[in-house]
Amino acid sequence: MNRHKEQKIRHKQAFEERKARATQEKGLIIVNTGAGKGKTTAALGLAFRALGQGLKVGIVQFIKGAIPTGEAALVKKLNLPVEMHTMGDGFTWNTQDRDKDIASARRAWDKAVSLLRDESFGLVILDELNIVLKYDYLPLEEILQELRNKRPMLHVVVTGRNARDELIDLADLVTEMKLVKHPYRQGVKPQAGIEY
Repeated sequence: MNRHKEQKIRHKQAFEERKARATQEKGLIIVNTGAGKGKTTAALGLAFRALGQGLKVGIVQFIKGAIPTGEAALVKKLNLPVEMHTMGDGFTWNTQDRDKDIASARRAWDKAVSLLRDESFGLVILDELNIVLKYDYLPLEEILQELRNKRPMLHVVVTGRNARDELIDLADLVTEMKLVKHPYRQGVKPQAGIEY
């Protein structure tokens, strides 16, 4: 037997053993964080996967709202069974009004709580919630408590840079997107369909 085939047989055996031990079913708390691009994009990929499996999807976008996004346009155009709420006022360096940002974050969080507690949803995405927590627009413990009390089979995805350690500790799956190269640094402006 050749070496490659032996390696693949060992990999398969190890995989099958891990799979056999994984018997628990539960709704996951997933955190997409880091300085690299792709946090929301990955969450939206999960939304499409969940839709394909018959799950109802809810999305609350914190911070975002000043620029119309491709994802919101597609949901509307295809009449997808996604309840989407884009509730921010734009980048915090543009708004420059902490009280307004806090009020927007509170409205978005109140909507998020209604989705988290609605038993018809199988996946809820809290897009850019990490930014809200980084700037202390909402109390961290309030968010953590709501996530701790979520329904057992509800999947929740939280995106945004600078995820708080406490949220990372609570999460089941954490992915950090690492910035290697970005077109901004070469003077390329945001591209429709890529950035928004």
